[in-house]
Amino acid sequence: MAFTLPLHVETQGLAQGDGVDTFVLLHGYGGSSFSWRVWAPALARRGHVVLVDLKGFGSAPKPDDGAYAPRDHAELVHRLVLQRDLRRVTLVGHSLGGGIALLTALRLLDDGAGRLHRMVIVAGAAYPQRLPPFVALAKRRRVAGALLRLVGARRVVRFVLRNIVYRPEDVTRSQVEGYADPLSTPEARAALISTALQIQPPDLAGVVRRYPEIDVPALLMWGRQDRVVPLSVGEALSRALPQGRLVVLEECGHLPAEELPAKSVEVLETFLRGGTPDAPAS
Repeated sequence: MAFTLPLHVETQGLAQGDGVDTFVLLHGYGGSSFSWRVWAPALARRGHVVLVDLKGFGSAPKPDDGAYAPRDHAELVHRLVLQRDLRRVTLVGHSLGGGIALLTALRLLDDGAGRLHRMVIVAGAAYPQRLPPFVALAKRRRVAGALLRLVGARRVVRFVLRNIVYRPEDVTRSQVEGYADPLSTPEARAALISTALQIQPPDLAGVVRRYPEIDVPALLMWGRQDRVVPLSVGEALSRALPQGRLVVLEECGHLPAEELPAKSVEVLETFLRGGTPDAPAS
């Protein structure tokens, strides 16, 4: 009997089957599958979409077990792929989800079953870097908990979103609510803080050395003005991945799929067709 995973999973698009691409979508820190509301329908037209709320986020369970490190998250995603016998897998990860996608890719390659087909990394955490302020603050457990409880998740999220996008005036009320509402419970706040406390893997140098083993087509999408995971991370990753292709979107911050929905989908679909994606002209 399969072990029940502490994830929330929804599917869209085509049914699994021979020759059907599977897209496993992994959100970033503090996010949920809400982050993929633009990309998911586009991917559903061409394959089987698996939307994952990672443990502790969105609608997923939030156990108080302390196991919120990137490797813990990757282990659960790996188990999900095996339990559902997912094939022709394209791992799609944003920010922290990008780092989790890289760790999951290495696990799938170690299995030797040929499940990994492609990767799409959007502003993914992949190398040692300075923590963005909202993550660094969350590592201060009492301060972060009090801030979210007293100020309110919506006000905190609005402030964070306006500081990570290129055009803060474009942040909408529905966007704020979509990110803030899942963070309204004590359990969600505890999971957020637990993840922040463990967000930098102690063995990251060893993981980085293995990136060249991920020899599958890989789209790397970055906003030129990303202040959370700087473009230099994408540039380094494009050099490390044998088939990595970096596309830089101008006038874009940390949320390409939301800041430039049409442009980002165009780049994504060109890559999936096997073409050479370039950033569309602004």
